[in-house]
Amino acid sequence: MNVQGIELISFGYFEVDFLGKIAIEVTREYTVPVHFKEGHLDLSEYYDAARRQYNGNLLLKEVDRLYGSDSLKTFGLFYVDLFIPILTYIFGQAFLGGRTGIVSIYRLSNERYGLKEIDDYLVDRFTKEVIHELGHTFGLIHCHVPDCVMGSSTYVEDIDQKSAHLCSNCRSNVGIM
Repeated sequence: MNVQGIELISFGYFEVDFLGKIAIEVTREYTVPVHFKEGHLDLSEYYDAARRQYNGNLLLKEVDRLYGSDSLKTFGLFYVDLFIPILTYIFGQAFLGGRTGIVSIYRLSNERYGLKEIDDYLVDRFTKEVIHELGHTFGLIHCHVPDCVMGSSTYVEDIDQKSAHLCSNCRSNVGIM
């Protein structure tokens, strides 16, 4: 697989230090360079007023259409509450074996659940979700190894219980390493 790097596109304000921490971990896990870029979309087109959320399927397709590149994995980073029709909410989504994914920070903060803000948790959770969704773009499916980052995450507690790393089996199935 010819991947020149991973491009993280910020759709909303993410602090440089925050993105830098994510980039270090993504680079460490996939051994490819990470680049940043700002993106702009009119998110109102993806808003479902009945659900008061944003349609992840439509948003993913649009990020792919406008920003996807054959030489990069492209990820849209968002601050909005995402859903897909069959789920109440999602943390992120990607095209399996594709080039594009999206991840939202919206449901990853402790404050969302009435808990004390802990920045390290937010960075850790967001990092895991980016690495997880990237795994899908590299063709990985959900893994049953308990601490593998490719484990399914229905709840934020699921994210907290896994590591930010691929298990040996998932790592061997990624074509760039």
